[in-house]
Amino acid sequence: MLDFNIVDFFAGYAYQPYLVYGFIILFMTASSFGLPIPEEMTLVSAGLVAYMASHPAKFPPPTPDAEGVNLTLLMVICFIAVLGSDLVIYLLGKTFGRKIVNSSFFQKRIGPERYEKINGLFNKYSYWACGLFRFTPGVRFPGHLTCGILGVSIWRFLLVDGLAALVSVPTQVYLVATYGEVILDKIKEFKLVLLGVIGVLILVWLVKKLLTRKNTVQSSIENK
Repeated sequence: MLDFNIVDFFAGYAYQPYLVYGFIILFMTASSFGLPIPEEMTLVSAGLVAYMASHPAKFPPPTPDAEGVNLTLLMVICFIAVLGSDLVIYLLGKTFGRKIVNSSFFQKRIGPERYEKINGLFNKYSYWACGLFRFTPGVRFPGHLTCGILGVSIWRFLLVDGLAALVSVPTQVYLVATYGEVILDKIKEFKLVLLGVIGVLILVWLVKKLLTRKNTVQSSIENK
């Protein structure tokens, strides 16, 4: 549910570009720390906002002179926000790495199995693993942290992770901004399906509750 709330949230700011840029930086930073704000949905939302701003006939601005989100600037901001948030995690690993790894937070959220997977990628691909973490869900935060812990140089990290981000981030934003109508339709369809599933689950829960209550009453009567 949170992912689609992000889309709805951004949709209200298509003609307030500087708020959009600020929210992207905020959400990307939060995502890199492992908070439940998926980076991909932030990028999709950013692209949809750019699509809306480029089609004022379908999505009228609040005033005739309202400024819409600029796609080129948006792609640059998304790239900088992604790379910057990755760099923050890398620097934390470089500065406080061992303390973080030994903390209860890291042990509970990451766990030894995932950490072993990260070390395995490093052993296999050396510093090129810095770029692989960008495309590996669930290990981005601990992976970038490990880059700092293992002493990957900052310039090497920026080069490899930056190339990976340059390939993936602007491309996602551009494609969504260009083909936004299709994606919006799919999101609406998914929302309807999701509401239907939730409705069925609630109905099943109510039926189970009623049956449980009925059995409890019958047992009580029989015991008397």
